[in-house]
Amino acid sequence: MSALAGAALEEARAAAQAQYLALRERKDSLDKDSIDLILRGARSHYAWKDKPVSNELLESIYEITAAGATSMNCCPARFVFITSNEAKKRLAKSLKEKNVEKVMSAPVTAIIAYDVDFWERLPFLFPHEDRRPFFKGKTAHIESTAFRNSTLQGAYFMIAARAVGLDVGALSGFSNEIVDEEFFADKNWKSNFLCNLGYADETALFHKLPRFSFDEVCSYL
Repeated sequence: MSALAGAALEEARAAAQAQYLALRERKDSLDKDSIDLILRGARSHYAWKDKPVSNELLESIYEITAAGATSMNCCPARFVFITSNEAKKRLAKSLKEKNVEKVMSAPVTAIIAYDVDFWERLPFLFPHEDRRPFFKGKTAHIESTAFRNSTLQGAYFMIAARAVGLDVGALSGFSNEIVDEEFFADKNWKSNFLCNLGYADETALFHKLPRFSFDEVCSYL
């Protein structure tokens, strides 16, 4: 992909602005139930109904996730969907004991990872200016950018899954080193966190834990 210029750039900008304004006119905010579904009333789940998740639904979740903003549109997140028993057994090697059943019983477990070589794709993702010199040879900057933005994309992913009717349960109780050795030995990828997906068995829920109030963690300057 090459950068747009001249009249083509102006046409693309005008079209983007018109599309955004039209969306805002059709729907300027989410209703209460929609907000509750994706965040305020949503829960982390660890028990699942015996109901499969289709590949088409996973592809839809990714399409929504990919639309989310990242710095310089760098899009470092990579998603591996663990669905087979064989793959789950491989993943189980990395898990803390209490998380094994959570993963084995989930219809899908996503490994949310990041590509350390993400910056090499910037000519495609950010075509109007070559930003590769911002990263070349800067290992710490590459790592922090990839980790931060893949975490952001992981959050988009969880919200997208809830928005299309699935439930999620994120996991951090595992060995990143074992996951990386098991699944990414031939890639320059690193695991960030895991996320179970499916249709929750709500009978396993307990009361929602406390959150900080606005005044405890927010301020005005």
